[in-house]
Amino acid sequence: MQTFPQPMTQEEERQCLQQYRQGSIEARDKLIERNLRLVVHIVKKYQSTEEDLEDLISVGTIGLMKAVSTFDAGRGKLATYAARCIENELLMMFRSRKKLSREVSMYEPIGSDKEGNVIHLIDVMESDTPDLVEEMEHRRRQHMIYQLLERLTVREREIIIRRYGLYGEKALTQREMGAMLGISRSYVSRIEKRALKKLREGFDEI
Repeated sequence: MQTFPQPMTQEEERQCLQQYRQGSIEARDKLIERNLRLVVHIVKKYQSTEEDLEDLISVGTIGLMKAVSTFDAGRGKLATYAARCIENELLMMFRSRKKLSREVSMYEPIGSDKEGNVIHLIDVMESDTPDLVEEMEHRRRQHMIYQLLERLTVREREIIIRRYGLYGEKALTQREMGAMLGISRSYVSRIEKRALKKLREGFDEI
């Protein structure tokens, strides 16, 4: 796992929050990067799940991004607020995946034939359970996506994730992204193009 920078002091955080409220995107990125240890700390509670640790960190980071974007100093400490946002993002992912998971066993008895033999669900439908090769290919693609996104800056990564609806996020237009980040649509477009160029170059190297 990569090494994350040390958390900010209270004074550094206060200054960055003030700069961010004045429109500094650099200050916002710094707030995110210096709080990544908090993401790892919360994610460790879920290490016993079947989810990949790096995937959990990616999802938790989205929660951190939301926290920094919506934090109001009147709500208390950033770390306390961010912890709730990170936790909520992880729980939403778990709920979403649980909802999509199949709860009916393919070997569930559904009746019997004329000879009295038990008929199971798997007997009357084609199995849609992915074979080992398909599962390995899926995991390979997921790992490749994670590797590619790691090439981007925090801001580039957020724009790509939100623009294309990755990790369950709602896909946003460039105008919506600009309004959310407090920058122009054309600036979002430039960042997106730069990020896509990095992803294409990274893809060629993998």
